[in-house]
Amino acid sequence: MTLVVFIVSLLGAMAIGVPVAFSLMFCGVVLMWYMGMFNTQIIAQNMIAGADTFTLLAIPFFILAGELMNAGGLSRRIIDFAIACVGHIRGGLGIVAIMAAVIMASISGSAAADTAALAAILIPMMAKAGYNVPRSAGLIAAGGVIAPVIPPSMAFIVFGVAANVSITQLFMAGIVPGLIMGIALVATWLLVVRKDDIQPLPRTPMKERVGATGRALWALGMPVIILGGIKAGVVTPTEAAVVAAVYALFVGMVIYRELKPRDLPGVILQAAKTTAVIMFLVCAALVSSWLITAANIPSEITGFISPLIDRPTLLMFVIMLVVLVVGTALDLTPTILILTPVLMPIIKQAGIDPVYFGVLFIMNTCIGLLTPPVGVVLNVVSGVGRVPLGKVIVGVTPFLVAQILVLFLLVLFPDIVIVPARWLH
Repeated sequence: MTLVVFIVSLLGAMAIGVPVAFSLMFCGVVLMWYMGMFNTQIIAQNMIAGADTFTLLAIPFFILAGELMNAGGLSRRIIDFAIACVGHIRGGLGIVAIMAAVIMASISGSAAADTAALAAILIPMMAKAGYNVPRSAGLIAAGGVIAPVIPPSMAFIVFGVAANVSITQLFMAGIVPGLIMGIALVATWLLVVRKDDIQPLPRTPMKERVGATGRALWALGMPVIILGGIKAGVVTPTEAAVVAAVYALFVGMVIYRELKPRDLPGVILQAAKTTAVIMFLVCAALVSSWLITAANIPSEITGFISPLIDRPTLLMFVIMLVVLVVGTALDLTPTILILTPVLMPIIKQAGIDPVYFGVLFIMNTCIGLLTPPVGVVLNVVSGVGRVPLGKVIVGVTPFLVAQILVLFLLVLFPDIVIVPARWLH
């Protein structure tokens, strides 16, 4: 019965339009009332404890780094570099989109920010070259959701805090799956455009290619510094976020000189707004998370799926299907914060590697950014690229299918994630 109270109160609040953070708090209040332990101090203490975590400091700094990267010209130089390398290939602008998405993912970790930057520059270029615009928009959206999988990733930070899992291990484990997602998108793109009448860009002369590489070198150095510092143990993920923000500020203002002092208040304000939304969600989720544990809800769920506990692969299939459905209605961060405290005890009882589960769980929630009716990244591409949302949904379908196939491939073959993660860590 406690599980029913939890689900009905949470979904009921969201169904009438209550914001997710307040829905989580309401759900916590209802659970306390049902268990006869209503106490406002529990809410206040858990919300304060939710924000009082050193690891979560990485979130505002990585968000700020992403905003500085876009405002300072780093994103555009990465795209120019990708065009110089592969723009002349048939369907090359699509490959440019994925190549740039993977590089930018290793810098900002924000799906919405990366997608907006890619869509603003590449969709007009792809339309001019004769590409199918809705399909191009769909590809850029699918490429944008790689950002939370390849480190540095705010999604991994939130999951790591909620699940008490090493964020450094999550970062290292996300590299190979993120690259596989990119390869799958390239293969799908080349398959769907093989009969299209498109005009490849002229081959970039070697001199210009070297010049584009040189101009992008400072931007390309950012992921090396971040991941290299974490891997070498020089910095923690939180300290790496600070380094990333300072580096993006230095490159944007001193090297590229596109970021002006007058631009900083707007950039910082935007980063602060995004941070406030995420942090309030985290704080509210800690209330419901504490009560989920107090109400012993994971044990209730375990009772329903106990036949699957001894069959971890089948259990992962079922969980991934559930998360896939939830992702159609919830954004990435709420999905992580709501489901993590419920699922982690089950994962541990089944003997599934928490880091492996975390990577697949985040991949799944990222795919949710592409699924209507919520589909945050779909809305970003539609708005920035000025493509009707219905057409973007049609255009993204083959790439969405490819991402889902990659997800379930990794369910079947967990060593693809686990072995490289152990080697990299």
